[in-house]
Amino acid sequence: MSKNRIFSGVQPTGNLHLGNYLGAIRNWVRLQADFECIYCVVDLHAITMQQDPEDLRRSTREVAACLLAAGIDAKDSILFNQSQVHYHAELAWIFNCIARIGWLNRMTQFKEKAGKNRENATVGLYVYPNLMAADILAYKATHVPVGDDQKQHLELTRDIAQSFNSAYGVDFFPLTEPLILGAATRVMSLRDGSKKMSKSDPSDYSRINLTDPADEIAKKIRKARTDPEPLPDSVDGLKDRPEAENLMGIFAALADIDVDDVVNRFAGAPFSKFKEDLSALSIDVLSPITAEMRRLMDDPGYVDGVLREGAEKASEIAEPIVKEAQDLIGFLRP
Repeated sequence: MSKNRIFSGVQPTGNLHLGNYLGAIRNWVRLQADFECIYCVVDLHAITMQQDPEDLRRSTREVAACLLAAGIDAKDSILFNQSQVHYHAELAWIFNCIARIGWLNRMTQFKEKAGKNRENATVGLYVYPNLMAADILAYKATHVPVGDDQKQHLELTRDIAQSFNSAYGVDFFPLTEPLILGAATRVMSLRDGSKKMSKSDPSDYSRINLTDPADEIAKKIRKARTDPEPLPDSVDGLKDRPEAENLMGIFAALADIDVDDVVNRFAGAPFSKFKEDLSALSIDVLSPITAEMRRLMDDPGYVDGVLREGAEKASEIAEPIVKEAQDLIGFLRP
């Protein structure tokens, strides 16, 4: 490898929004300058919850189109959907036989997703972290960009790699490092500054979807919840004002500046003036992505071709790694 290798995946659950863009997708685009990047639409992970087949196909294309529109370069980076590369599933089974039940029992995301119906949860949901480890280690990725909700899964990946290496007396799988990308852009709901922006929120006015046209973006920002006070003249003034903090944080992220700079610029201004400028900035940044995304969605054959070519490139990397792992285990192969 000439550069360190990144692996990261995104669920094809559709309805990508501003939080997804600022929290992950924009960072993925920027990482291409310094890393060999492998980006995956993780449709195998998606079916841990039952999916409508047509919706799954549409969402897979939509997410791929979004990544391309945002600036993922399919010639320089690798973009594919997970189910086209069978080495993920093959390595995941090996890791099912390496990981310990006690390790998986500590995974907080399973507890959150299974909820009170733990006995009715699928086995796939339970062993999901092992597949995530396979996603990463099938390419011997050196780094994975992680948010707070994924740190535990990466720790498990490192435990699995170490356990495999120890079991077979080799230094084969790397202990993949987390890539912390500075202060995380945590985008909250436009209707409630204490909750994350989410596609599952019943109110469409809680989020800015990446498919929203300019007039819809402006309307949502205009209707975004605020408080009656003017904007503060210091960052300390945002304390206990979650909606103001969220909107100013969004402005800072979109403009690629510090929140301090936003506070200084709008100190004492009414929300109406600030929202006008935030709308203009949001439209300026997002509209080109939305337009390109729509163009790509109108050409599904092109998107499918990108994913197919990406899967071929990914397979070329994963095949020798997974086959060597199988040899180390003692599988008899042709």
